[in-house]
Amino acid sequence: MERAREIVASTLVDDVMRKWPPTIRAFLNHRMNCPGCPIACFHTVADACKEHHVDMDVFLCDLQALAAEAS
Repeated sequence: MERAREIVASTLVDDVMRKWPPTIRAFLNHRMNCPGCPIACFHTVADACKEHHVDMDVFLCDLQALAAEAS
């Protein structure tokens, strides 16, 4: 499995959820509609944070923590 630190602002949302399924919880906790969204394969983490008005630094930490737990 890939390392959680590889999740950065430019990582595609769909790649994050596919490689680290537990990260879906972070999207839901931040009230982001990314799971199941047809444009998740085109949006980066930065795009999603901007679209949903979520602090990117906080969100990246949450994603990385959940991905690390899954490793």
